[in-house]
Amino acid sequence: MGKFLMTVLLLSVWVFGLKAQRPDLPLEYEQILPRGRIAAITNPHYVPADQAKIDPDSWVMGVVINGQPRAYSLNLLNMHEVVNDQIGDSAFAAVW
Repeated sequence: MGKFLMTVLLLSVWVFGLKAQRPDLPLEYEQILPRGRIAAITNPHYVPADQAKIDPDSWVMGVVINGQPRAYSLNLLNMHEVVNDQIGDSAFAAVW
């Protein structure tokens, strides 16, 4: 599966003309995706825990600010890496 995904990624870079490497990076570094290609979640939708469609054994990142809890699925964060959120006047980013 890993080789398949890498092939799809490399073909996408070739077909769409995306640069796979920034010229300012040292040669020992390899940039796979250009900056900004993994979209952050900016307007998350929340449901009560008993209505969430998530396996009870799934891992989440939890945040509590001023007694208000939030849980971010690590499966979701594996794809998006960043959730920009706000609780009251406190803006924050949940990053994985």
